[in-house]
Amino acid sequence: MNRFGFIIHPLYPKQLAKAVPIAKYLPDFVIEMVAARKDPVVMSSISGIRSRTGAETEGWFIGCPLTPDQMVKKLPLEKVYDKLVACADLAEAQGAQLMGLGAFTSVVGDGGVTIQRRSKIGITTGNSYTVATAIQGTLKAAELLEIMPAESTLAVVGATGSIGKTCAQILGRAFGRTILIGRDKERTDAVAVTIPGAESSTDVASVKDADVLITVSSAGKELIMPEHLRPGCVVCDVARPRDVSARVSKERPDVLVIEGGVVRVPGDVEFNLNFGFPEKTAYACMSETMILALEGDPSLFNFTLGKDVSVEQVDIISRLAVKHGFELAGFRSFEKAVDDEAINRARRARCK
Repeated sequence: MNRFGFIIHPLYPKQLAKAVPIAKYLPDFVIEMVAARKDPVVMSSISGIRSRTGAETEGWFIGCPLTPDQMVKKLPLEKVYDKLVACADLAEAQGAQLMGLGAFTSVVGDGGVTIQRRSKIGITTGNSYTVATAIQGTLKAAELLEIMPAESTLAVVGATGSIGKTCAQILGRAFGRTILIGRDKERTDAVAVTIPGAESSTDVASVKDADVLITVSSAGKELIMPEHLRPGCVVCDVARPRDVSARVSKERPDVLVIEGGVVRVPGDVEFNLNFGFPEKTAYACMSETMILALEGDPSLFNFTLGKDVSVEQVDIISRLAVKHGFELAGFRSFEKAVDDEAINRARRARCK
């Protein structure tokens, strides 16, 4: 049996108060200062994952104490690398052959390349299966709202990142119009030239024309506001922390917001940790790590690294997911299941 580790980390300082209650009384900078000095810890064990082929795997959630701001702004990159390598060392000590990089640990620095080079076990960002499930979920949601891609506009926020770029390249072939939004105009233009007829922009408000929007920035803050969205559109928010403002769920019942990458895990999995998903389901990035462990091919343990995800990688991980019994688990939006009425509301708004 091949085993795995998967890194999780707090998305904001006060989240640490769940583990250390006194933290809720401390200023954020104090929490981060203390957390930066802490070692990674095993948060829980994961068991019961069983492929339809009969293969089994188990693993551990490895807790990294750093917040997104610390990883991308406040700490020297080498200190962040040291912490993530320590996570890999801890996973290896538990018996893992590979480790997945969760949330911001997958985008910091060079997207896992340095971590892999300095670790004794395989490393994957999980981004290939994140792309695959984002595409599957988005197309399914569009179908339910009776959106015809060839006659519709696609927008991708975070189009220069590894996930956003590949989503745009795959989906852009099906849509009549594609708008790419990125922070750097030159890099966004470079992606646009790879997609026939695509337009580029640095203005998030450009999404106002989109029938379908995939947003997967690494901004670490809310970007998509209620006023940005047209009635009856589909929004697939793959980013963590979310790109879509919580205001959208309250003020715009006429749009359908889904979270990318909610996956049903085969077997009778027990995560022994509540990360906000229904039982037996996981993020796509977590699922990629499990899929690779089940497949058991050491040459695939370093599957998704760096800032790019190829169409070939998406195709390979999609086939392996089917082989081992991983599948989309319906839609979720702002930590809740999407019901038929939410879909019907958005469809009616589109038809007005």
